[in-house]
Amino acid sequence: YVITGDIDAMWLRDSTAQIWPYLPFVKEDAKLRELIKGVINRQTKCILLDPYANAFYKDFNEISEWKDDITQMQPGIHERKWEIDSLCYPIRLAHEYWKKTGDISMFDADWKKAMELVLQTFKEQQRWENKGPYTFQRNTAWATDGVPLSGYGYPIKPCGLIVSTFRPSDDSTLFGFLIPSNMFAIEVLGYLVGMFSSPKLKDDEMVFKANELKQQVEKGLQEQGIIVHPKFGKIIAFEVNGYGSFHMMDDANVPSILSLPYLGAIAPDDELYLNTRKLVLSENNPFFYKGKAGEGVGGPHTGADTIWPMSIILRAITSVDENELTNCISTLIKTHANTGFMH
Repeated sequence: YVITGDIDAMWLRDSTAQIWPYLPFVKEDAKLRELIKGVINRQTKCILLDPYANAFYKDFNEISEWKDDITQMQPGIHERKWEIDSLCYPIRLAHEYWKKTGDISMFDADWKKAMELVLQTFKEQQRWENKGPYTFQRNTAWATDGVPLSGYGYPIKPCGLIVSTFRPSDDSTLFGFLIPSNMFAIEVLGYLVGMFSSPKLKDDEMVFKANELKQQVEKGLQEQGIIVHPKFGKIIAFEVNGYGSFHMMDDANVPSILSLPYLGAIAPDDELYLNTRKLVLSENNPFFYKGKAGEGVGGPHTGADTIWPMSIILRAITSVDENELTNCISTLIKTHANTGFMH
């Protein structure tokens, strides 16, 4: 169980990201291997409890402070906000651990069932035939915590892309097809194909399902997720609805457009990415802020005129420019609010 930090609950996204830096050392360190396996096992249990939830308690009997949310809440779930990336991160972790160690001891019947549930949930949220089983509403004055139109969100036109009702910041999407998260989904579906094609985990049906889904999402991305901007040329949209409308911004939390190379979803020197990055790190992104002390991306979650240090970290990780990298690290070192601790 990996506490997210400020809230005593485990997010599937955060728990993967928090232990990710330790993965290069798993081969030499047996205790570390056990720890990572434990996280994979815990994530499996969480997915089996509810693939639509984003955050869980250590005790599956605990009742949430959000128990009155208008959705299918149950004990053990802290919050039930559907975000594509919640199901992508556990695959990312399992795949990287498997690649580094070759160990498949925790990929048991439950893990496989969880992976089947991931594919099923992704398919449901392509919304080919209907809107699917998930809705979410909350009695709140905080607009980004609410989902319009009976909790399904604004209409989308099915095109192969997957609906994400919420962003990784836990704010609701404006248009349902959140492109950075769909690109992350394409990447991890490829991981599932690789894992289920390997001799010890071989499962032709899972390979077929993951591959088919991957191709559908890729087709949707090419047709709807890439747009032509009057100033920056071909770029990656932030959110689209399949009807031709797009929402152009970037948010600090990952997956974001800025973070795509960190997730392996695009090369850091890809022209499409570099074009979009220029927009994201400019006044053409409504959530890019610049002042005397620094610059970076925020988002609705942190409020206007507020930089989320996560965006500065991701800018550094995805940069191919030495000066940019130095500037990012320098800003992070300086902005410790007299605590001596870096964000």
